[in-house]
Amino acid sequence: MVLVSSKYLLDRAYQEHFAIGAFNAGNSEFVKNIITVAENLQSPVIIQIYPLEYELMGSKIIKYVLEAAKVSNVPIAVHLDHGRDLNDVLRSNKDQLNSVMIDTSAEEFAKNVAATSEVVDICHRLGIAVEAELGSIGNRFANDSSNMGRIYTDPNSAKEFIEQTQVDFLAVSIGTVHGPYPSGKNEIRIDILKEINRALKIPLVLHGGSKNPDQKIKEAIENGIAKVNISTDIKLPYFHAIKDTVIEKPTDYEPWIMLKQANQIQKDILKEKILLFGSNGKSSEYLNDFRHLKPYFPYEGEKVEFC
Repeated sequence: MVLVSSKYLLDRAYQEHFAIGAFNAGNSEFVKNIITVAENLQSPVIIQIYPLEYELMGSKIIKYVLEAAKVSNVPIAVHLDHGRDLNDVLRSNKDQLNSVMIDTSAEEFAKNVAATSEVVDICHRLGIAVEAELGSIGNRFANDSSNMGRIYTDPNSAKEFIEQTQVDFLAVSIGTVHGPYPSGKNEIRIDILKEINRALKIPLVLHGGSKNPDQKIKEAIENGIAKVNISTDIKLPYFHAIKDTVIEKPTDYEPWIMLKQANQIQKDILKEKILLFGSNGKSSEYLNDFRHLKPYFPYEGEKVEFC
């Protein structure tokens, strides 16, 4: 199986009202678990690397992920999550990730447009799909008085942003928060999402996908969300399971003993998420269309080959 463009994955998901799970790979065990569950459920999947994970594991982890994806029997895209600047993006280009996010949403609108447009110009020449963000996803370290840092995405601004940048997917702020919800207030604003979807008509991305009511996730997918980012839900139980195993078996040290429970717990959660997103069994729809089974998307214009 070859890598598949995230644009191809999300365009179809958007049209057919299911979503692709985008799971953060914190180490090589995560990669194996994600691919194992995706193959068992015959689901397309996105494996994504956050910049701090990237720095922790180095570029060699990308080679491992890419090779694992290439020998899988399901369509997989490998994505840079929350690229902080052009340097992050260029590093991911060099390491041949076939999907990137540039997140300059903390900047004023014009600067966000300029930074995103620059990344789109570079990446589309390489056939790499680009995600950006408008508004502000909540922060678990913020407080209720500041709406936990959430600034909802404005549909009119979003339309202008898409027209100016030509970005492929947009991460929208509709009430979610990165990480656990200390206040318990995690209501997804479907009303705002509907307005954004009507205005843009492109695949939308839900960040802070963990710890949300299943019904709200389903409603979001019905109204334009085609990619759901999951990190907290697969990390916290995993590392707590390792902690519990260490306490229970303090004299053991072999990886196949210490990681067994953690890996199984993570696989169970991955299965729940993929079934919730409705992408199970969808691999065949992609695999039957051989024209699009390519790692890079054929954007119009000049193409640049990797060195």
